[in-house]
Amino acid sequence: MTRIFRSLSAYLTLAIGIGGIVTLLFAWNLPPFDGATERTDDAYIQGQVTLLSPQLSALVADVPVTDFQPVKEGDLLVRLDDRIYREQLAQAEASLKAAQAALDANAQAQKTAQANIGSAEAGVASAKASLENAQSQWERIERLKAKELSTGTDIDKARATLDQAKSALDQASAGVEVAKEALQTTIVNRRSLEANVAASEASRALAQINLDNTRITAPRDGTLGQVKAREGQYVSPGTQLVALVPDNRWVIANYKETQLDGLKQGQKVTFTVDALDGETFTGRIESFSPASGSQFSVITPDNATGNFTKVAQRVPVRIAIDPGQPDLDKLVPGLSVVTRIEAQNG
Repeated sequence: MTRIFRSLSAYLTLAIGIGGIVTLLFAWNLPPFDGATERTDDAYIQGQVTLLSPQLSALVADVPVTDFQPVKEGDLLVRLDDRIYREQLAQAEASLKAAQAALDANAQAQKTAQANIGSAEAGVASAKASLENAQSQWERIERLKAKELSTGTDIDKARATLDQAKSALDQASAGVEVAKEALQTTIVNRRSLEANVAASEASRALAQINLDNTRITAPRDGTLGQVKAREGQYVSPGTQLVALVPDNRWVIANYKETQLDGLKQGQKVTFTVDALDGETFTGRIESFSPASGSQFSVITPDNATGNFTKVAQRVPVRIAIDPGQPDLDKLVPGLSVVTRIEAQNG
């Protein structure tokens, strides 16, 4: 009897050992289980998780959403206290109106300066006419003087009139130059005023952007994560308020480099999801990573130093999930999956 039990114990131990070896060979896809199906459990559902933060500092005034709520693009998620930013916008609009008024006044000043130039030129014409008349009077007096028909008083009076006419012409000509310089000064000032208007418009646009940024909205359709914003909370740029997970999903499967032979873009993929009791889904290979995963790590391995142990590297493979399948809404980022791909050799 003892011999029988010993035989059974030996057979049982042998069976357990063989079972363990078979399990390891199957798990590592080694002969005789290294068939055409490439399998990996180093795979996960991925998605675009967007962390939403404010672009300015303010108190949280309203949080109209809750955790895990579906939202549409443009839906209000968090509203910040906008009183300061409304006043800044009103101040910027007032500054813009003042700058525009100064520019309009400059335009009127240009018209006035141009009118002054016309008036000064008319004064020059009038002074020239007076000078010509005084010159004629002087020449007539000189002819009479030669005939001794004019008195000294007439001669002095005619000379004084001629001198006055010359001075009046010089003054009128100078008045034209002054009016032209005034116009040029007005034109130069207009450039500065136009720059002030442009700066005021930019300030108003910036104030409007700040006011708009007090409303944090959903950038696209999706589902919210945990809402961390609370009414009355003081937030600043970079504070994480809520995460948005869009509906787009895909799978990243990290295959060993020895499994890549026979995998091609567009191949059909089947995968099961651990969280859904092994429910099977299908997809297609969309693309391959341009480098192994270790090359993207913070500290890349340096195989040229120390003792070298060869380890099969893993290359991420992006798998697009076929649309129209049941329970796709249950595939959330982070879930573990097992992928299987029929290799195509040759």
